[in-house]
Amino acid sequence: MSVKDRDIKELSEGLAGEVSRFSEAWGIFSKNKLALSGLAIFIAFFMIAVSGFFLTAGEEPLLDPAKVRLSEKLLRPFTSFDVEMVRPEDRPVFGIYLFGTDDLGRDIFARMMQGAWVSLTVGFVAVGISIAIGIIMGGIAGYYGMYRMKFMHLLCMFIFLASGIMYASAENGGAFIMFMAGTVCLLLSVGYYFFYTRRGADIPVFRFMFFETITADSFIMRFVDIMLCFPTFFLILTVIALLPANIYNIMIVIGLTSWMGTTRFIRAEFLSLREQDFVAAARVMGISDFSIIFRHMIPNAIAPVLVSATIGIAGAILTEAGLSFLGFGVPPPHATWGNVLSDGKRFIFDAPWLTFIPGISILVVVLSFNLFGEGLREALNPKLRKR
Repeated sequence: MSVKDRDIKELSEGLAGEVSRFSEAWGIFSKNKLALSGLAIFIAFFMIAVSGFFLTAGEEPLLDPAKVRLSEKLLRPFTSFDVEMVRPEDRPVFGIYLFGTDDLGRDIFARMMQGAWVSLTVGFVAVGISIAIGIIMGGIAGYYGMYRMKFMHLLCMFIFLASGIMYASAENGGAFIMFMAGTVCLLLSVGYYFFYTRRGADIPVFRFMFFETITADSFIMRFVDIMLCFPTFFLILTVIALLPANIYNIMIVIGLTSWMGTTRFIRAEFLSLREQDFVAAARVMGISDFSIIFRHMIPNAIAPVLVSATIGIAGAILTEAGLSFLGFGVPPPHATWGNVLSDGKRFIFDAPWLTFIPGISILVVVLSFNLFGEGLREALNPKLRKR
C-alpha cells in the first residue's frame, strides 16, 4: 500500500470514527473504575430509596419503621423474633430483623429504608433549588453584568429580603406588609418604565428612584462574597431553629444556602461564552436574549454545574444527617439516617450496630457521589483528560 493510499485510509477511518460529545465523555468516564463504582452505588442507592418510599409509606406499610416492640429491643442483626412475645401483625416481614432493633424494638432495616428516601429527597430537592438560583444569579451576572442597577431595583430586593427574614422569624404580619410594599414598588417601577419612559414622557417625582447605582455583576458577586463569609452549617442551624421542624423547610434552607458555587460557575462560563462568535451571530440575527441564554449559552455552560450538583447532593445528605443527629432535622416518628445514628450513640458499646449501620451507609453513599462527581468532572473537562 502506498503512502497516499495509507493517508487516505487513515483520514477515512478518522472521519468514520467521529463520535458525539456524549459518546466521547462516556468513553472517558467508563475507563475510570472508581467513577463507575460510584455510579453503580448511586443507582443502587436510588433504587433502594424509591423502594423504601413504597415499602414504608401508607397507614399499613409493609415495613413499619415506627412499630414499637419493647420485648424485642436491642436485638442483634439477623436475629429471629420471639414467637410467644410478638403478635402476628407486629412480626418482621422476613421473619428476622436484618439490621437488628433499637432501644424501642423498632426494626432498624425499616428505619434505614425510610431514611434512604428522606436522604435522596433532601439531596435532590436542595440541590435543585441551589442550581435554579445559581443559574439565574450567575446568568444575570455573566450576561447583564455590565448594566448598572437602578435605585428602585435595590429597594425592591431589600424589601423582599426583609419580608423573608420576618417570615422566618414568625412575624407573619410584618412579613406580609413588607411583601406587599415590595410588590407595590416593583409594580410602580414596571409601570413607570413601560407606560411613561418608553413613550418619551417622564415623571420628576419618580426620577430619583431610577438613578444608576452599581453594576449587576458587582452587586451579585459582592452578595455571593457576603454569603460565603457566613459558616454555612451554623447559618442553617440558626434558620432551622426559627422555622418549624419539617423536611420541606430543611430542603429549602439547604438549597438557599448552597447556591454560591453554582453562581460562580455559571458567571465564569457566561463571561467566556458572551464573547464567542455564535453568540454575536445570534445577536446580529435578532434573536432575543431569552433564546440566546436558554438555547445557546446554558447548554454550553451546564457541564461544570452537573459536576457541582453531583457533589452538592453528597453535601446536602451530610448536612441533613448532621442536622438530624443534633436534633434539628426531620422530627420523629419519621426516620432519617441522622436520627438513627443519634439514637444509637447512647448504646455504642451495648449495641454498636445502631451506630455502625447508619454511619457506614452515610459514608458509602457520600463517597459514591464524590467519586461519581470526580469522574464526571474528568470526562466533561478536556483539560483534565490528559492527566
